[in-house]
Amino acid sequence: MKIHPDVITVQSISGYGPGWIGLGTEKITASVVIGSGGERLTWNCRRFEDLSAEHFDLLAALNTELVIFGSGERLRFPQGAWIKSLIDKQIGLETMDTPAACRTYNILAGEGRSVVVALLIETP
Repeated sequence: MKIHPDVITVQSISGYGPGWIGLGTEKITASVVIGSGGERLTWNCRRFEDLSAEHFDLLAALNTELVIFGSGERLRFPQGAWIKSLIDKQIGLETMDTPAACRTYNILAGEGRSVVVALLIETP
């Protein structure tokens, strides 16, 4: 039984590796926010330690159903104070490493869900 669509009509992540992700044929080497509604924003952080509430406020302003946070090459959770704006707007947040976040985003976006992925891309 086939459980995925033949054609994905939203922007999808075409590949990933240490220090980069692919969006279509483009290779992105800086942290980025990508949304199933066509959003694409630079996410100004180079390391997990650079993150703050302002980074997550930007995500809350997108008024999506779900935010997937790719925390880099390993799993790290955001501080509670950082995600207050998401909680206040009742926007779901899932945290996983960046490769898993890429895969999860593609599945949910392909299903037509209103989803944003915030990917921390750290330079190896």
